[in-house]
Amino acid sequence: MRDLLQLMADGEFYSGNDLGLQLGVSRAAVWKRIKRVTDELGIEVQSVPGKGYRLAQPIQLLKSDAFQNSFPSLPLYIYDSIGSTNDEAKRLITNEKPPVVIFAEHQTQGKGRRGREWLSPFAQNLCFSYVWPVTQGLNQVDGLSLVVGLAVAKAIKQVSGVEAKLKWPNDVLVDGRKVAGILLELVGAPLEQWSVIIGIGVNLNMHDSFGGIDQDWTSLAKETGGVIDREKFALVLLEELQAYLDKQQHYGFESMRAEWLEMHAWQNKKVVLQVGNDAVSGELVGVGEKGEVCLLVEGEERKYLGGELSLRLHHDS
Repeated sequence: MRDLLQLMADGEFYSGNDLGLQLGVSRAAVWKRIKRVTDELGIEVQSVPGKGYRLAQPIQLLKSDAFQNSFPSLPLYIYDSIGSTNDEAKRLITNEKPPVVIFAEHQTQGKGRRGREWLSPFAQNLCFSYVWPVTQGLNQVDGLSLVVGLAVAKAIKQVSGVEAKLKWPNDVLVDGRKVAGILLELVGAPLEQWSVIIGIGVNLNMHDSFGGIDQDWTSLAKETGGVIDREKFALVLLEELQAYLDKQQHYGFESMRAEWLEMHAWQNKKVVLQVGNDAVSGELVGVGEKGEVCLLVEGEERKYLGGELSLRLHHDS
């Protein structure tokens, strides 16, 4: 289906005959492919007698050439539609030595934190996983989700000019609405080298609610009123991610803690932290040197890290 989508990506009308000639198939086969595009990928295709077919919204497909030119030694895979980039990463690294990058135009089982789905329409946003080798012990991943958040916020600013804020431990917000999320999965065994799969989803060009998203969200296109170049954003984000991961490996999260706090969306806010079945209310006073969330509870500062933790503003609880 990629060949058809590449021909129609600009959102202009194309007759079934012209599409068939360019694809080397019959008009009936063109119609079948268009039906697959709508049924399997959820892409709206408009059909107008006398004009032909066009995509209801233009799309930009990611192409491997641009990435290979900028990152020639980085193994990189681009899929039209897969279950989850994180799951595909787990499969690939059984034979591929990290670092490895996996992009998907569409995920059928995209993952969010705490078992949630990450929902995204075909080729509108950015969904990818970066496999990072853990070479210096598991303390290498202390505060990692916060460091990745810095890379995402930096890329957002550079490409769109939008000022993003960070919510502990893995959300990127614009005006309090979620624009990106991060999911880390540690894989390996005690006698083997560990790797961490860094899953990142960024809302770039999505305008309408998709698939019943259950939280306030926004996209860079909604914030700027324009179309975001997905390929440019992906290249900038990879550059920022590699730079921040290098700093994390050599100096640790503590070296970036002050930078993270400058972008902290909920600093000094009243919050409720869900710790398993218990809820802790307090004032959010920062993060620790290992990325712990720090709450002021009844005059005492407490630090929390790991496990099933969920943070909400007090009035949202």
